[in-house]
Amino acid sequence: MDESTTNASDESAAETETEAESETEAEQETDAEWMEPADKPILEFLQSEDAYQPAQLDEAGLCPGNFGAYRCRELAKYGLLNNPMTGVYEVSELGEQYLDGELDPSELEPDE
Repeated sequence: MDESTTNASDESAAETETEAESETEAEQETDAEWMEPADKPILEFLQSEDAYQPAQLDEAGLCPGNFGAYRCRELAKYGLLNNPMTGVYEVSELGEQYLDGELDPSELEPDE
């Protein structure tokens, strides 16, 4: 094996690694700086339910319940979820608009 074959193999491996990293980064993209990659799947799950408790996210395999509860509080703070009673969340009108592609969440401000 000559040196040019080795360099070609190394370049090919580097390109494959770069492509894999790009795919991973693309999967991690969010629609707003304050969002997490799990937020849209959480909203989509809640949209399919009338109301929900964070433990249901864990049961559905979306994310651990504690993380789901935290993200739901954040999504409610930005108006994408309603919190009609402690520990229960439902998708708000803004959340529906976001899921329908009619709202850019990067324009939302948190309720403090």
